Amino acid sequence: MENNKDLELKNEEMNLKAQLSQIPSVEIILQDKDLKPLIEKHSRKRLTSIVRKVIAEEKKRIRKNGEPYSVVERINKIKEYSERESQAYLQKVINGSGVILHTNLGRAPLGKEILQKVEDTLEGYSNLEYDLAEGKRGKRGEMVEKLLTSLSHAEKSLVVNNNAGAVFLILNTLAKDKEVIVSRGELLQIGGGFRIPEILAQSGAYLREVGTTNQTFIEDYEKALNDNTALILKVHQSNFQMYGFVHQVEVKELKKLGEEYDLPVVVDLGSGTFLNTEDFGLEHEPTVQESIRAGADMVCFSTDKLLGGPQGGVICGKEIYLKKISQNPLFRTLRVGKITLALLQEVLLSYLKGEAAAKIPLWKMISCPPEEIERRSQNICQELKKAAIPVFIREGQTAIGGGSLPGQTLPTTLVVITPPVPVETFSRELRLSSPPLLGRKEREDFTLDPRGIDPSLDDLVIKIIKSVYAKLKLG
Repeated sequence: MENNKDLELKNEEMNLKAQLSQIPSVEIILQDKDLKPLIEKHSRKRLTSIVRKVIAEEKKRIRKNGEPYSVVERINKIKEYSERESQAYLQKVINGSGVILHTNLGRAPLGKEILQKVEDTLEGYSNLEYDLAEGKRGKRGEMVEKLLTSLSHAEKSLVVNNNAGAVFLILNTLAKDKEVIVSRGELLQIGGGFRIPEILAQSGAYLREVGTTNQTFIEDYEKALNDNTALILKVHQSNFQMYGFVHQVEVKELKKLGEEYDLPVVVDLGSGTFLNTEDFGLEHEPTVQESIRAGADMVCFSTDKLLGGPQGGVICGKEIYLKKISQNPLFRTLRVGKITLALLQEVLLSYLKGEAAAKIPLWKMISCPPEEIERRSQNICQELKKAAIPVFIREGQTAIGGGSLPGQTLPTTLVVITPPVPVETFSRELRLSSPPLLGRKEREDFTLDPRGIDPSLDDLVIKIIKSVYAKLKLG
């Protein structure tokens, strides 16, 4: 005969089964009319995964002596998760953060003009690897490489998927199982935690450090040379600065040493620019063509930083070396597709035509006069005040960002808003708006820097802020 404890356990088990049986099947839940818009937005397959996740949570809740969700609770949970998924989709973001080349926001924006120019090319088929003049197979990226060669004054150019890939290919092709000499002050870490020594190690080359963190001289390089030396690598400190008692060896000095010992000199510029940054009120940044003129045998850099294009990496330099790199089997694994090449083609043509500062969004933002930004900030401020929003403007600084021109800023005028709720809540609601609006939190205020925002979006920015402010004030 069962005792009372056994009966209690049995009743609990039966009650649990009864509660679990109340949960509708995935198929029945998906038939709810309130979920139809979500199925159209995410696809039935994706929403099925979300429904299963909600059901799993409901079962856990029941097992912890909870109650099953009501129909409304269950649907609201599914809507909540689908909304989170919506935020994860790649989408347009308005960047008022005060950082122009924001790595988390895709670095250099491309702009409507460039996108419109490549629309026809990308809409259908293209001559990606087809020689129209000869009527036979052509070489991928040939025209883009010619444009890069014209800009850099190098003998030849190659395009790969990013600058880390460019460095890797150079080292793997020319220095595998051999030594590469690098100054200790240039063993930097790039975005995402990748470090130059690690890339070098993965390429199959051996690192030979010379000098000290702050002081490296040409004699340090020369002392390190031996029969197993493959090349000299100079890495530009594009994402940090050193001040005080510092000394670095210039490319011209390294070139003389390289010629004496028949070794190639490779310069990793990182951000890479073809324009003189001092013309825009910034400190001098070595240009690609300047490094080539100084004697670098190869120069590599990113295309989505100071170039202002899509993600990619470029190697410019002597044909004898670049031909070997292009024949490396790994080159194919790092090559770019037609979208990148089409966009790069238009960006590079803007430089060759002398239109980069006027047509490439990055340089338009950098070259925008402070008085123009002040005018826009004043206008945004006035419109927000009409909605009784506490707001004022003040002077500030815009960072270039993206591992480029470290520590350098441009004067700007910030829009400063005092939100009706904690600034974290206000900032979150702006991030969840459509499109998301990003700014900066400064103590209890929310600041917006118009320099990184296309002027055509100012009215939309005003609308979003008004909407979020009103919602939070009433809520």
